[in-house]
Amino acid sequence: MVLAYGEQPYLYDVVDRILASTGVSVHVVVVDNGCTTPSMDPLRDRPGVTLLEPGTNTGFTGGCNLGATATDSEFLAFVNSDALVEPDALAELTKVAARPDVGIASASLRLAETPELLNSAGNPVHVLGLSWAGHLGEPAADHDTEFPIASASGAAIVVRREVWNALGGFTERFFAYLEDADLSLRCWQQGWDVVYVPSAVVLHHYEFGRNKAKFYLLERNRLILVLTLYQARTLVLLAPALLAFEVASCLVAASRGWLPAKIRGYRWLVRERTWLTAHRRAVQQARRRDDGELAGLLTGRFDQSVLPLPRGGGLLNAAMNGYWNVVRRLL
Repeated sequence: MVLAYGEQPYLYDVVDRILASTGVSVHVVVVDNGCTTPSMDPLRDRPGVTLLEPGTNTGFTGGCNLGATATDSEFLAFVNSDALVEPDALAELTKVAARPDVGIASASLRLAETPELLNSAGNPVHVLGLSWAGHLGEPAADHDTEFPIASASGAAIVVRREVWNALGGFTERFFAYLEDADLSLRCWQQGWDVVYVPSAVVLHHYEFGRNKAKFYLLERNRLILVLTLYQARTLVLLAPALLAFEVASCLVAASRGWLPAKIRGYRWLVRERTWLTAHRRAVQQARRRDDGELAGLLTGRFDQSVLPLPRGGGLLNAAMNGYWNVVRRLL
């Protein structure tokens, strides 16, 4: 499944690469969420390709969920429109995703311009709800063995249909950002592992941008994730840190001009409180592993090479990590 929105200079190449995959039978579903360039016309009647045109921007979550309904295949692969799969990447991911204990197989994402360096070997998830590209810029050769990860990177994953159906796909209200962390943590909660597959190489034209709309979605979705995924005891124990982080986030937002986006997120949560309550109830009822079992997946440290902290950030990092270590023992 490939989602197309806005300008997509690599789209044709992405589709070509998927169709050229070896060791696995593929059918490509492209969801046009409002692609401006290139034209979708060459894909309309292309063998092995299904083009879906919902007529509106359904978001990353809605587009992926829609694409998944267009096929009844046993395995679902989600590939970003700027991610180029190596010939055997999808076969390698599928082999791992086929194991009954695995829910999501995540690729070895490489920086397209420097393929020997990682874009992500799975994404860490901070206990306060943020996530980032794991091992960004590090040599891929240093991460050449399979290992469990807190979160897959949604840029290139394979999911078994059984798992996808049990999870209900991506949480559509996220729209975009942190949906992969949410899916991954719910997968862990329901008893399946999320695994990094180093042999599944995907070249990613990765860019990290910041804008007010992105801050709105990131901050809103971070709170959705925290408020719905954690058990009540965990939320109580984390409450002082969560409240302190909210105050700090508002101060940073005010100083950098995106406080209205932050407040907009709070308004959304209040307006959608009925959905939020129902979604939390459904997530908690579906879980088979408690927070104590999964606490080791989360980190209390921010990676300052990816998410720079203000002056004194090292001390704050150490304090938060110490606090989380105490909480973990109480879960």
